[in-house]
Amino acid sequence: MFRVSKNALLPAILAAGLTGAAACSPVVDQRGYIPDAEKLATIRSGIDNKSSIASRLGSPSTIGTFDANTWYYISSEEERFAFFNPKTTKREIVEVRFDTDNLVEGVTYYDLEDGKKVNIVGRETPTRGKELTLLEQVFGNLGRFDASRIGGQ
Repeated sequence: MFRVSKNALLPAILAAGLTGAAACSPVVDQRGYIPDAEKLATIRSGIDNKSSIASRLGSPSTIGTFDANTWYYISSEEERFAFFNPKTTKREIVEVRFDTDNLVEGVTYYDLEDGKKVNIVGRETPTRGKELTLLEQVFGNLGRFDASRIGGQ
């Protein structure tokens, strides 16, 4: 008969409990960059330009797709439990707008509550043409081979 002493069993139970508790803790991912509030407070409309903002805050996370005079500094935090989809818990966006003379026109702050959920449309675009079965795809080229085109023979 195999006996386990109580002194050896307690550390094993504690180790199993700590491992189980660690598996339930979320994995937190931090992405992006938001400049310090002190640096953001020094932005002056009509005085600062693109180069002074870039030297003070760094390069933006992205530049406006349709307007190159809008810079965005974006940061987000996501939590993921085990195999579940990640959930965004925090998002900060700083938008710096420039006028036509490349001077700061304004700064706007956005957070997670300012975002809007976009529903993706699940419709499919119809394609024209013949849909081939598996056998038609496999045997479709039989008989179309022209040996006279190979090697000039």
